[in-house]
Amino acid sequence: MATISDVAARAGVSTATVSRALNGKSTVDRDLVARVRKAAVELGYQPNGPARNLRRQEAAVVALIISDVENPFFTAIARGVEDVAHEVGYSVVLCNSDESAEKENRYIDIAIQERVAGVILSPSGTTTSVAKLATRGTAYVAVDRPLPGHDSDVVLVDTRLAARQATAHLVAQGYDRIGCITGPSGVRTADDRLAGYRDALRSAKRRTPKLVRRTEYKAAGAHRAALDLLSQAEPPDALLIANSAMAVGVLQALQELEIRPGRDVGLVAFDDAPWAELVDPPLSVVAQPAYEIGAVAARLLLARIADSSRPPTTTTLGARLLERASSRGPEDRR
Repeated sequence: MATISDVAARAGVSTATVSRALNGKSTVDRDLVARVRKAAVELGYQPNGPARNLRRQEAAVVALIISDVENPFFTAIARGVEDVAHEVGYSVVLCNSDESAEKENRYIDIAIQERVAGVILSPSGTTTSVAKLATRGTAYVAVDRPLPGHDSDVVLVDTRLAARQATAHLVAQGYDRIGCITGPSGVRTADDRLAGYRDALRSAKRRTPKLVRRTEYKAAGAHRAALDLLSQAEPPDALLIANSAMAVGVLQALQELEIRPGRDVGLVAFDDAPWAELVDPPLSVVAQPAYEIGAVAARLLLARIADSSRPPTTTTLGARLLERASSRGPEDRR
């Protein structure tokens, strides 16, 4: 089946031009329109519903507002969004809120000013400015974290369950004092991962006083938290770490303290970053389906653009624990 990219290649134009030409945009030169339509007929191309609805939009552009562009998890989400959007002629503008509500609000204002067709965002915290999008009638979808107080399409991962499974794995490996380094209070993913950690310890009838630290979702914060935890009189013998950026900070702290990961302390971190298998020992991780999150969110946004009356949906995806040498138990370390 021919795609919009095939038509663009045959006509020698961009996919955005194909979309505008096939949907009656007056800004497209008549000769270009004729060339595009001829290519579409020759290839037997049939635009899908979202593509047909491009004519209703003010711009064939989607804004993607993510929390941290340096985090490979969000990079993979962005790729999923772009791949799906590109197939129907949309361009994607990437915005990095850096976990700042102020920056997020500014980017939402810019999205409105630029008259984008829709917005996909990873909310920075407990407050967000999407009400302005709703008032204007701009479609939006949340990823990774829900939007408190707003009915919207949202794509999540069951990270509470994943954290419970990761912690239960550490328990099963024979670790006695399992700590947790997670994100800021009030951030849904940070709260859920801490809750899952506690679920597993309760199930195992374990108590871990003073073995939890909360900090920003950054390497620097996790570095400080790890130094604090590991310098205690009774330090943890294993750690659950809430994301891959934090894992970098923890590994730095272990190196400074001359503590060997996978030998002196067990580690499991969220997100299967590209480097996770390259460290020594390879890092056990909770792999979230980041690309799928982006792809699903893009499809939901396109559907919302085509039909704003659709009831909002919540899509919850699963995560996988990938057991590697960093979480091998005391018996295996001998």
